[in-house]
Amino acid sequence: MVGGDATLGRRLIGQYQCGSCHTIPDVPAARGTAGPSLDRFGRNSYIAGAIPNQPDALGAWLVNPAAVKPGTSMPDLGVSPGEARHMAAYLYTLQ
Repeated sequence: MVGGDATLGRRLIGQYQCGSCHTIPDVPAARGTAGPSLDRFGRNSYIAGAIPNQPDALGAWLVNPAAVKPGTSMPDLGVSPGEARHMAAYLYTLQ
């Protein structure tokens, strides 16, 4: 992810408590089961089962999930575009 810091992204994922819904490697207490496990996110072809897993789409998803996929249960957490870039950089390391 161009311009993203994966280490900061991992910290932000913890800060936004993404692990409340997802299991995420190397993120403390990220053992949620309401959403899919993100342990191999970087290998996924799609985000939320329908959106091509590309950096711009992932950034938009993290900032405003309902704008990308209306009716999704993924909440809008108030992630900024800059934060989304860092979070995406971390998610793409998960192979």
